[in-house]
Amino acid sequence: MDPSKEKPADLSWLSVAIGFGFIVFSVLLSAIVGLAKDIPASLIVAALRCIGQLSLLTLILKPVFNGGPWAVAGIALLLNITGTFEAVYNQSKWRFTNMIPFVFLCMVGSTIPVSVLGSRLAMNHESFWKPDQYIPVLGMLCGNTISSIVVAASFVLREIQENKDKVETYLVFGASRFEACKPIATEAIRVALLPTINQMAVIGLISIPGTMTGTILGGSSLEQAAKLQMIMMFLITSCTTLSAIAAVVITLMIVVDPECRLRLDKVDSEKALIWKARDQLLRGVVGWVKAASGSVVRRRGASDQDKDGGLGTRDGERRPLLG
Repeated sequence: MDPSKEKPADLSWLSVAIGFGFIVFSVLLSAIVGLAKDIPASLIVAALRCIGQLSLLTLILKPVFNGGPWAVAGIALLLNITGTFEAVYNQSKWRFTNMIPFVFLCMVGSTIPVSVLGSRLAMNHESFWKPDQYIPVLGMLCGNTISSIVVAASFVLREIQENKDKVETYLVFGASRFEACKPIATEAIRVALLPTINQMAVIGLISIPGTMTGTILGGSSLEQAAKLQMIMMFLITSCTTLSAIAAVVITLMIVVDPECRLRLDKVDSEKALIWKARDQLLRGVVGWVKAASGSVVRRRGASDQDKDGGLGTRDGERRPLLG
C-alpha cells in the first residue's frame, strides 16, 4: 500500500490531552524562570478557550455544512460579530466611543469582499458559497483582520495620548487633522502590517504555514498546496491592509473632530464593563471561599477544644495538672 494514500489518523480527546501537556510544560517553565503571574494564567485561559471555542465551532458548522447559501451568510455574519467583540473588548487596551459599529464596519468591509472575490476568481470556486470552500477562507481572513485592526487603532490612540501637544501644535498652525496625524497614521499602518509582511517573507523558506500543511495532510499534491498557500497569503495581506487603513482613518476621525480639535474625552483605557463584572464576580467567589474555609477551621478548633475536656490550653496558658 502506498504510504502517501493512507488516511489521516483519527484523533481522540486523549490526543488533545497529550497536546495540552505542552501548554502545561510552558506554564511550568514560565513559573520556574519567574515570569509574571499573569503569563501562566493567560496561557491556561487561552488554551481552555481554544478547546471550548473549537468544540463549539464544530457543533455549529455541522448543520451549516449541510445547509445552503443562507447558512453560509449566517456563519459569515457570526464570525464578523464575534471578531468585532474580540477586538474591542478582549484585545484592545485603548478604546474610543462607539468603537463596536466602526470595528464591525472595518471587519465586514474587508473580509467579505476579499473572501468572495478571492474564492471566485483566484481559487476558481464557481460556487464560492459552498461551506467547505468559503468558510475556512473567511475564518483565516477574520483572524488576521482582528490583529491588524487592534494594532492599528491601539497605536493611534496611544500615540495621540502621548504626543497630544505636538498634534495640537500642528492643528493650531493650520494643518488639517489628517496632515497633523499623518506620521502617526503611517507608522500605525506599518506596525499593523509588519507581522503579515514578515510572515510572507519567510514562508516556505523557514516555515510551512497551516494552510499548506492542512492541504498536504488532506491528500493534495505539493504543487497545489503551495499555490493555495500563495493565494491565501495574498488575500490575507490585502485584507489586513484594507482593514488597517480603514481602522486608522476612522480612529483619527473620532479623536480629531471636523473643527480640528482633539477629543481625548472619547478615549479610555479602562476595562470593559463585562470584564469589570467578571472581576467583581471572581472577587466575590474568592471572598466567599475564604470565609467558608475560615469558618470550617474555627469550628474544627472549637470541636478539638471540646474533645480535650478541659485538659488542653486556655487563653494561651497551660492548666496545672493538680488542683
